Amino acid sequence: MRLEWLEDILAVAETGSFQEAAERRRLTQSAFSRRVQHIEEQIGVELFDRSRKPVQLLPTTAEQRDQIAKLANDLRQLVADLRRGARMASNRIAIASQHALTTSLTPLILKQIDARLHDTYVRLRSANLDECFALLLSRQVDIAIVYRLPGEDHPISDRFVETATIGSDRLVPVFDASATDGLNARFAAGELPYIAFPSEVFLGQVLERLILPKVRNLSRPIPKAETALTLAALELAVVGVGVAWVPYSLARPRIADGTLADLSVSLPTYELEVTAVRLFGSPWPVANSVWSEIVASSGQEHGAPAPD
Repeated sequence: MRLEWLEDILAVAETGSFQEAAERRRLTQSAFSRRVQHIEEQIGVELFDRSRKPVQLLPTTAEQRDQIAKLANDLRQLVADLRRGARMASNRIAIASQHALTTSLTPLILKQIDARLHDTYVRLRSANLDECFALLLSRQVDIAIVYRLPGEDHPISDRFVETATIGSDRLVPVFDASATDGLNARFAAGELPYIAFPSEVFLGQVLERLILPKVRNLSRPIPKAETALTLAALELAVVGVGVAWVPYSLARPRIADGTLADLSVSLPTYELEVTAVRLFGSPWPVANSVWSEIVASSGQEHGAPAPD
């Protein structure tokens, strides 16, 4: 049963006139009448009582009117879904984002993409730094949005990837704003409780190489908990377990509402670059368009304010 046949039957049922139904269906009355006859021949049963004015459905047809209307609606929805799926397939892009960026800066970048490229469908994969690059190299994603230390290269050779710096951020120490007096007392006594990251993850390496050596010049850092999730580290700082070094973009709302204290005046911080990375030779036009939008939007609310 074709969708147009169902719509023809409903047009007659709703108007009670072959002429008005023909006008609704944008056909001449003679063409419409022939099409209705063809429908009846194909299904092998008469549908209308033509002897009455207005034209009425025969009882067997009338009993199925709701079913006919439902089928017509379902077929229209199916057609719409298929067309939308085809558009999505041709405008689909996969982006990997480092976990800390997925919950802070990446949504802003995707918002700007959506504002300019309305039909683009983005599949966002959140992963740690190494996983982001693994997804990129295996072509499971088209673009990776990741942190990089200023002056350092990504682990993939620039012979294979193109990198654009699209923003900046800063790793800052934060702690429960209501408990800073107790923290200061412990700091004065020569110890600093902090939240550690595993040594194999990016922020763990930054903390161990670049932050803790400076802390040790001030006090004895004592790890109170360890997590690979930046959001978890942030929450541990909120409840006062220890100082957490997290990206400012992630902590900013909690600092602004007074939940967290930014301890950057007393403890070391470290600058981070936000970068977009892709393999050379992308075959997808939509990937090129999205890449251009990401690069063009660089610096637009994509990071932390400059340090004092």
